Amino acid sequence: MVTEDKPKITDSEWEVMRVVWTLRQATSKDICEVLQVKKDWKQSTTKTFIGRLVKKGMLNTRSEGKRFLYTAVVNEDESLKAAKESFLDNVCNKQVGKTITKMIAEATLTHEDIRLLEDMIAEKKKEAVDDITCNCVPGQCKCKMHC
Repeated sequence: MVTEDKPKITDSEWEVMRVVWTLRQATSKDICEVLQVKKDWKQSTTKTFIGRLVKKGMLNTRSEGKRFLYTAVVNEDESLKAAKESFLDNVCNKQVGKTITKMIAEATLTHEDIRLLEDMIAEKKKEAVDDITCNCVPGQCKCKMHC
């Protein structure tokens, strides 16, 4: 499903990215302050993750006087799409529907979220198929395709 190789980022790096996406541009001080409150991270921890994200090409750095401003190279929607595709690549095709159902069941949703889901499901019904081919290596899953 993944069409491009985008750098994989850790859960902790996601936290840094979420701060940068929210602020649009941020200094390391801005990021450190947010994550110290949210995650109780030390400044050195946050700066380590910022450095990793710069090396991975996820953050741009621009010098402004004595400080650096960080901006995201990719937007949040693109990153979420890549993460979703990467996640689904690790799930048996026959289990995708159940997996999505579990995610929805465990999520807190607004009435608007539910309306959007209902609209999307109505559209998906038009193109639904009766069976989906397993994409697993023989012995990897329990869908009985390879028994």
